[in-house]
Amino acid sequence: MKLTLRVWRQKNADADGAMSTYQVDGISSDMSFLEMLDTLNEELILKGEDPVAFDHDCREGICGACSLVINGDAHGPERTTTCQLHMRSFQDGDTIDIEPWRASAFPVVKDLVVDRSAFDRIIQAGGYITAPTGAAPEAHATPVPKPDADLAFEHAECIGCGACVAACPNGAAMLFTSAKVNHLNVLPQGAPERETRVLDMV
Repeated sequence: MKLTLRVWRQKNADADGAMSTYQVDGISSDMSFLEMLDTLNEELILKGEDPVAFDHDCREGICGACSLVINGDAHGPERTTTCQLHMRSFQDGDTIDIEPWRASAFPVVKDLVVDRSAFDRIIQAGGYITAPTGAAPEAHATPVPKPDADLAFEHAECIGCGACVAACPNGAAMLFTSAKVNHLNVLPQGAPERETRVLDMV
């Protein structure tokens, strides 16, 4: 596949940014989107140019670090994370716009990398339970009804990627916050602090 990439380039948080255009060729449809960016960066490095900075870690759709807006959509055209997006979702000759999250809560650090420490501050405000440390308790010591466990698990599926903030016209983090609040509040371990947790995190 031959593609035209329009990538947001920004030297640092204080610099003005702009879209830069690159051509990449020989892209396999089996590549992930991040592997395609790796290919671009290899070419830029060989030319003596600064590679495109982008965030990633696990590349397994778990950590939520790969935060990109692709053609105007958070994480791109599929219902998955950027690292699990494959180039088969695009056509030969396509032009792809690649931008960082666009939200005032996530300032750009460099190119496609944003500072998501705002999420860390929300978690620090109350996304935990107060419990004595020590050996793990016996698994059946605190029975959890199956519906409560299922509901908590649904909320815990949020990986904190920030796509909800990037997609929200208001740049609000209420989906993230509500997921983190509810996954603890519905469990007996988190129930004693459920009211203060909501007030602190919201």
